[in-house]
Amino acid sequence: MNIIICGAGRVGFTIAKLLVEQNHSITVIDQSSEDIQKINDSLDVKAIVGKATYPSVLEKANATETDMIIAVTKNDEINMLICQIAYTVFHVPKKIARIRSQDYLNPKFSKVYNKENLPIDVIISPEIEIAKSIQRKLEAPGALDNVPFADNKIRLLEISVNKSCPLINIKLNALTKKFPKLEANILGVIRKEKFIILKKNDVLEENDKAYVIINSSQMQLTLSAFGHNEKISNKILIIGGGNIGFNLAKNIEQSFESARIKIIEKNKDRAEYIASELNNSIVINGNGLDEDVLTEANLEEIETVLALTNDDEDNLMVSVLVEKFSKDKRTMALINKPNYSLLQSSLKIDDLIDPRMNTVSSILKHVHKGTIETAYSILNGEYEVIEAEIVETSELINKELKNSNLPDEIRIGAIARGKDIIIPSSSFVFLKDDVVVFLAKRDQLTIVENMFRISSI
Repeated sequence: MNIIICGAGRVGFTIAKLLVEQNHSITVIDQSSEDIQKINDSLDVKAIVGKATYPSVLEKANATETDMIIAVTKNDEINMLICQIAYTVFHVPKKIARIRSQDYLNPKFSKVYNKENLPIDVIISPEIEIAKSIQRKLEAPGALDNVPFADNKIRLLEISVNKSCPLINIKLNALTKKFPKLEANILGVIRKEKFIILKKNDVLEENDKAYVIINSSQMQLTLSAFGHNEKISNKILIIGGGNIGFNLAKNIEQSFESARIKIIEKNKDRAEYIASELNNSIVINGNGLDEDVLTEANLEEIETVLALTNDDEDNLMVSVLVEKFSKDKRTMALINKPNYSLLQSSLKIDDLIDPRMNTVSSILKHVHKGTIETAYSILNGEYEVIEAEIVETSELINKELKNSNLPDEIRIGAIARGKDIIIPSSSFVFLKDDVVVFLAKRDQLTIVENMFRISSI
């Protein structure tokens, strides 16, 4: 596909890098000559310095031949205008915009986004997506991530394999006999910063990060099998009442009746606003780095602390303070600078949240063609877990899994067939309308699209 990316910041750069590696033809536009130079030095793309809202600049980027435009500049209004011009002047078929302002995202104004008004096909809201992602992590204590597929009937869990994990050094084919009722499929692990697809005679090792596809109804059973018996946190402290913290609190209020949420927000006006918008959460106006404020929030009784301010250093320091004054709490910190991930283990932070990859994953699933619905990126997009439907033209129909000629770098995880969830054996036969959740290496994605006979954008 020919794709134009407007915005060469961290998100734009990452999307460009991943899409080039998937053999798409990419053009990047940004006003910053420094950011464009970085793109030019690093990636095999066409890079243009200029305003993407200027039709002449889009024309230079060959917008008339473009299949998709992705607007991820720092300004919501610019992203909207880019989509408008791309549609009106150049008839670009698919337009994706990153929009952060909560006012633009209010559901009662959704009719604004259509072909007659603002022709944006897909709106990506990082703050809302991150809040949903954090909530899913809270729902699966013991898992590093928890991603829904197939209308929430199938889940992908990322699970840390600790030294207490009872599955260490047991061959995968023996695990089926040990847990005959468990509907789960270990796709692979990150081991020493590399992803390894595990085969039936392979074993789990300490410090692995395992990626497991499961029947959603067996989440707790799966986590217990891995030695994780942590309880869902009911007492939660959020540091930072920005859009992420606010949306998370609102979501938790709606879905966890037993949850007790406290929010520490530095800005007085913002603290008053979120207090008026939330029903059951306690909002404290103060600095999360102030020990007296943490004492006021009764840190001792809190089970999970989420550091979600706009400042990476503050989020790290809050997590360190929590560890210092009150042990045995789950800590999660929002981090925008990738190098800080190296500090995670030394600072004893349970989870670092990378908003960049969250946004990238949200965008990538819309780049795939046709019946591919959901995509989740592993190791900066080197692998993806994908959901796709078997259509009547697919070459997989009526074939047994063992005879489907799938490459080694593609691994079928689970199938949703009506109300049933199937962990496939080698004799499993694909049928029309099956929803398949599978793992694929980035360079195999064109094979995936061909196998599913996908043609539309």
